[in-house]
Amino acid sequence: YVVAEANVESHGMGYGDKTLAKDPQFALAHLQRNQRNVQRGFNHPSIIFWSMGNEAGYGPNFEACYAWIKAEDKSRPVQYEGTGLKKATDIYCPMYLGYDGCEKYAKNEDPRPLIQCEYAHAMGNSQGGFKEYWDLIRKYPKYQGGFIWDFVDQSLHKTNKEGIQIYAYGGDYNKYDASDNNFLNNGLISPDRKPNPHAYEVKYYYQSIWAEPIDLQTGKISVYNEHFFRNLSAYYAEWQLLSNGVAQQSGFILDLNIAPQETKEMKLNYVLNTMDLSKEILLNISFKLKNAEQLLPAGYEVAHRQMMVHKYNFPSLNIVTKNNINESVFLSEIVTNDYNYLKIKGKNFNIEFNKHEGWLTEYSVDGLKMIDNAGKLSTNFWRAPTDNDFGAQLQNKYVNWKNPRMKLESFKHETNNNQVLIKAVYDLKSVSAKLLMSYIIDPEGSIVVTQKLQSSDTAKVSDMFRFGMQLQMPLSFNAVEYYGRGPYENYADRNNSSNIGLYRQSVAEQFFPYIRPQENGTKTDIRYWKMLNKVGKGLKFTAEGDFSASALNYSIESLDDGHDKDQQHSPEVPLSNFTNVCIDKMQMGLGCVTSWGALPLPQYRIPYKNYEFSFKMTPVNN
Repeated sequence: YVVAEANVESHGMGYGDKTLAKDPQFALAHLQRNQRNVQRGFNHPSIIFWSMGNEAGYGPNFEACYAWIKAEDKSRPVQYEGTGLKKATDIYCPMYLGYDGCEKYAKNEDPRPLIQCEYAHAMGNSQGGFKEYWDLIRKYPKYQGGFIWDFVDQSLHKTNKEGIQIYAYGGDYNKYDASDNNFLNNGLISPDRKPNPHAYEVKYYYQSIWAEPIDLQTGKISVYNEHFFRNLSAYYAEWQLLSNGVAQQSGFILDLNIAPQETKEMKLNYVLNTMDLSKEILLNISFKLKNAEQLLPAGYEVAHRQMMVHKYNFPSLNIVTKNNINESVFLSEIVTNDYNYLKIKGKNFNIEFNKHEGWLTEYSVDGLKMIDNAGKLSTNFWRAPTDNDFGAQLQNKYVNWKNPRMKLESFKHETNNNQVLIKAVYDLKSVSAKLLMSYIIDPEGSIVVTQKLQSSDTAKVSDMFRFGMQLQMPLSFNAVEYYGRGPYENYADRNNSSNIGLYRQSVAEQFFPYIRPQENGTKTDIRYWKMLNKVGKGLKFTAEGDFSASALNYSIESLDDGHDKDQQHSPEVPLSNFTNVCIDKMQMGLGCVTSWGALPLPQYRIPYKNYEFSFKMTPVNN
């Protein structure tokens, strides 16, 4: 799917150019330049087809150029994007054709292959929906791939006036060069040649060895060799069977003598009847080189796949009641005579809600504060817009969800079965909705939080970036332990390369310094998420289904440029004096079709409608 091309000069060949028609000598001179180019490179082994130029329009001069090249070199195809579906190209090579357009062409009777000369614009936190492009490429032989724009972020090292090292882009050198801002930062890798997080998704879909389940209860899988000219004898497979993220069994397949384009059935020698089927069982299989090849060392992983053998059983969020606690459990005391706060005191915990705002503002267990002094647990519909978000103007189209005015209409509490129930109702006038919050606090200090959005049947309101909550915890909670997709950031439409597993990371490791600051660090398909201090104490977040989460030493506001892009750079953003934790039912995908208007696919967006999300916060003392 990777090709080399040699450009035939196309200067003066744009739309409306009358010179060629009026001046035969000009036309002859131009064709002579093309002739020298083709004849000079005729025997170059890396040139597999000729290109007549890039973004130079179309006209009879291109048709004449095409005819001459085809007569001169009958061995190679000729392509030109500006031709579209007209006759002067052997390849249909559009720029940034969407999924529907690609499939429509792949189904028609035109015999020319589809190879997008530019697609999947990789600007900033992007490449969401890359899977769907490659589903089509693998489904239709006529759709033969494309060229991701771009390979590398094109910025230069610069020291700003505060002495901070940044990667500079348009507008950083003088007031005249800012027309495209950070638009040249659209690569799979950063300027220092380190992979951006979205590069891993591209690597995954470029792999040419694919394992698929046949009967995972008996260890039967198939292995498909997608190569056209190479068998798999140079590789071996390594597999692991995991129980809730912990490896229990493992093995190797040393003989992978599978011919090109061949599929073979194989049996892995694991035994399921020794496993605890109340836990999630996952099969990880990795294909690696037996010996070093060129730049790749022996043991290098060239492909991988994760398959679910037994699904995860999400725990109930039921809290402790009088029927399942010891009679000696200390019941909560409720203090209501404070003008500003509702206070709930247990044997080893203190919880406070702001009566005027309705938000949880104090949560301490055994004297350890879980919420920063100026922090709170509050609802959140916003993210720091990505470059693709800015290109679609979502920072303005979705702005009503950024800081919607929330009028607290009621705030009530009651006790029942040794638990405290608190309910708050908000009017969100700017988005024509009601927000219903409830908190159930058990005698052990755990809190079940339920967030419910009631939308209007008649209002026309934009999509939102996310549906969830955020919590500011003290900086001492600087470690993350979670069971979900990782180890690098991933999103709803860009998480197939990320294996579900157990991960322990620092909060500092969660942040990825995109050249222009934006949303980053999210992890998806979370089973549980822990925020811990250096002695292992903190909070555990669980839900009754998959959720997403992030933890950064940056606020959302600090990474947000506002209505228009500013000259921001990640190293210049000051660290917050707290750890900002986001717990989401969902976050909108990233998209990749273009960075100037295309939205993520509908299944990865969050339309305006009713939503409900419940999660549990449990103190961790180990």
